Amino acid sequence: MSLNGAACIAGAYEHPTRKADDKSLAQLHAEVAQGALDDAGLSFDDVDGYFCAGDAPGLGAASMLEYMGLTKVRHMDSTDTGGSAYVLAVGHAAEAIAAGRCSVALITCAGRPRAEKAPPDLMVKAFFGPTVPEVPFENPYLHTVANTYGLVAQRHMHEYGTTSEQLAWIKVAASHHAQHNPHAMLREVVTVEDVVNSPLIADPLHKLDCCVVSDGGGALVVVHPDIAKTLKRPTVMLRGAGEAIKHLNGGKVDLSFSATRWSGERAFEMARVKPSDIQYVSIYDSFTITVLMQLEDLGFCEKGQGGRFVADGNLISGVGRLPFNTDGGGLCSNHPGNRGGMTKVIECVRQLRGEAHPKVQVKDCHLALANGTGGSLGTRHGAATLILERV
Repeated sequence: MSLNGAACIAGAYEHPTRKADDKSLAQLHAEVAQGALDDAGLSFDDVDGYFCAGDAPGLGAASMLEYMGLTKVRHMDSTDTGGSAYVLAVGHAAEAIAAGRCSVALITCAGRPRAEKAPPDLMVKAFFGPTVPEVPFENPYLHTVANTYGLVAQRHMHEYGTTSEQLAWIKVAASHHAQHNPHAMLREVVTVEDVVNSPLIADPLHKLDCCVVSDGGGALVVVHPDIAKTLKRPTVMLRGAGEAIKHLNGGKVDLSFSATRWSGERAFEMARVKPSDIQYVSIYDSFTITVLMQLEDLGFCEKGQGGRFVADGNLISGVGRLPFNTDGGGLCSNHPGNRGGMTKVIECVRQLRGEAHPKVQVKDCHLALANGTGGSLGTRHGAATLILERV
């Protein structure tokens, strides 16, 4: 079933906090829900579909439905693929709408890792805990999130000659955008030299190659096109959606590409457009290497040419030919609950509505792409891709 034109994003909201000492996790979910519904011009009473992921407290959807008083919901989904979960959720909401299971879908994301003083290995414990079947075979190698991404970066450098300086340009671009975002955690513009001279975290990745850890969250309201026509907000239509999983396959794995190779292909096929048609991209940026590989796997450049593609400001809005993460992304602005896919979709919506900061707004932006990966590129992970259009 094609989802091209099956649903529209009517509301989007990003929580302004980056450290929520005075708010519970459930409260953050409820506040972003209210913000997105207000943005759409709808109310909680209009919601008949609800979507969340593993960041929702308690029983997830069941707990949040009661907390928010959502009594009319007839369809729910709590699929979790980490950082890609909320990109994937938009496609799942569109599927539910197309199947007639709901007509107004609310998607909420929230997290408090800073306020809870979560340890750096929180995600490792979540995804690689003692009950996960592969853990006894992998734990002896003492992998962490950072060093598995470091392995991916090392492999890319070995295969294609990619350099630390090229990776640094991704952070530089993000910082150029973050300076205009009053809510960004890191608003200082940095240089390539700043990045490569920052402390080494997991060779070859430096501190400034890594994303921030933040509290907060965001929400989206996805609706049937007939409902979108009755609202006063610009229409952002879903044109393509794709999802995929990549496994380690018992160690027989090629670290030079990600599951985005397949999710992107499916989204472009559904949307009936090609990479050269895209005017803006939101790319999940857990690390700089993540962005570089996704750009290759999405077809914006040939495999192995990502280093050259991102260099010299090519990702800076108003300077390069493919603006990315114009809010500053996870590298500089926000990475709520380790599920940065939500903010990627929100910034796409801003760009398509013409509501991004004037200094980074892409002129006449009508076709944008959001992509997320979740888990770890160095192990098993999920990927999701959306193509969105202002109509």
